[in-house]
Amino acid sequence: MAKGILIAAMNIANAAEDEFHDWYDTEHVPERQRVPGFLLCQRWIGIDDRKVSVATYDLDNAGVLTSPGYQAIGGENLSPWSKRVTGRVERLMRFEGDQILPGDRLPPDNAGGLLLNSMNVEPAAEAEFNEWYDKEHIPALGAVPGVLCARRFRATSANRRYVALYHLASPDVQATPAWKSAADTEWTRRLRPHFRDHLRIVCRRYVRGG
Repeated sequence: MAKGILIAAMNIANAAEDEFHDWYDTEHVPERQRVPGFLLCQRWIGIDDRKVSVATYDLDNAGVLTSPGYQAIGGENLSPWSKRVTGRVERLMRFEGDQILPGDRLPPDNAGGLLLNSMNVEPAAEAEFNEWYDKEHIPALGAVPGVLCARRFRATSANRRYVALYHLASPDVQATPAWKSAADTEWTRRLRPHFRDHLRIVCRRYVRGG
């Protein structure tokens, strides 16, 4: 069965930054790490805006999010601290989905950067979009020096249907000439007009106190 993913991206400008990180580090992530099926929980901070927070949770499969273990701590069962903190942040994206390329690979635990690309695509172009992503885009970007892992996901519950995650040796990898050359092809340019609701976030690994 394909691996699953949960991604939470938010702007924390209206929250107390110290409290937000204390909550995430001492309650929110540990709660989820104890749920059977949560495999790897990683946190990231935007490189252009440190008020942008991204958390990625790799799962045995997307069904983990409907399991009793997760339901006991999610949704209406969020802790009082969780409800207070999340009430002060702006949600940029919550994504739940299945890993579609490659189906079972987990990311490295030593990446210094992360690029998140999320979007919808016009229905008429969706078949070609998936062919392009699978046959050209992911293989080309995955081969760029400094790219440690390149994966794609399709939503089971989200306002954007597709996400690609690129774990990078450093955030700068996505600004190199090699990356730009791999990303800007004739096929890519033909499909771009069909993208909708595009969200692109470049992050560095979160380090507590850093």
